[in-house]
Amino acid sequence: MSATQSGQQSTPPIVSVRGLRKSFGSHVVLKGIDFDVQASQVVVVIGPSGSGKSTLLRCCNGLERPEGGRVEICGRTLVQDGQMLADADLNALREEVGMVFQAFNLFPHLSVLNNITLGPKMLRGLSALEAGAEARALLEKVGLTQKADAMPASLSGGQKQRVAIARALAMKPRVMLFDEPTSALDPELVGEVLQVMKLLASEGMTMIVVTHEMEFAKEVADVVVVMDEGGIIESGPPGTIFSKPAQDRTREFLQAVLSRG
Repeated sequence: MSATQSGQQSTPPIVSVRGLRKSFGSHVVLKGIDFDVQASQVVVVIGPSGSGKSTLLRCCNGLERPEGGRVEICGRTLVQDGQMLADADLNALREEVGMVFQAFNLFPHLSVLNNITLGPKMLRGLSALEAGAEARALLEKVGLTQKADAMPASLSGGQKQRVAIARALAMKPRVMLFDEPTSALDPELVGEVLQVMKLLASEGMTMIVVTHEMEFAKEVADVVVVMDEGGIIESGPPGTIFSKPAQDRTREFLQAVLSRG
C-alpha cells in the first residue's frame, strides 16, 4: 500500500519505496513496504510499538540495510535488492536527507553554535563566518538565539531537540526524517518542538514523521500512514484516518492511544 493517494502522482515522488523487506535475525520487521512521498508533503507514520516505523525511517537514509526491495530518494537509488550506494555516494545523499532522532545526539564538548556549524564547514565547504551566520539564522528560527554559546549540558530536553533540528537544517536537506522527536521529552516541553516542526511544514519542507503525537498528525499531516506488524495497513488524509478508518486494527490502535491522551 502506498503512502501517496491517487491523483497526487503527476510528478515523480521525492521518496519511493517498493517491496522493502528488513529482518533482524529471524524477526521480520518490514514485510514488503510500498511507500511514496511527494515533494513538500508531510507524511506522518503512526502505529503500535514494534510495528516497524523507525526501521522504515532508518532504511530511508541508509542507517539500516534492507534485504530486499528498493529505496529511491532525492533522485538516487539508495538501495536495490540489498545492494546499497557506495559510501561516498551514501554520504552525499545524507547531506540531502536530514534526520532527527529520539536522542538528541549533540556533541557534548561543542557549543550550540559549533554543533550547528560543524557539518556545513566540513561537508558544504562554508567558511566559519558563513556557517556562523547561517547557524544564527537557524537558531532564530527555532527560538534559541540566546543559546548560541551555551553547552548542550545546560539545555533542557526541548532546547536540545530544537538545536538538533537546526543542526539538521544547516545541511540544507531536501527531506527531513523525524524519529519520534518528542518521545524523550517531558510533556511540558513537547509543544516547543512541535511548533518548530509545524513551522517547517508551513514552509514546504518535505517531512516523514514517526510520532505518537496524534494532534500533530491531525493538524499538520497531508497523509497519515498506519503501520502494524511490519506492514502498512492503511493510509490517507488525517480526516479519513482519524474519523473513518477502514481497518479495525487502526480503530483499535487509535482508541487505545487517544484514551491515554
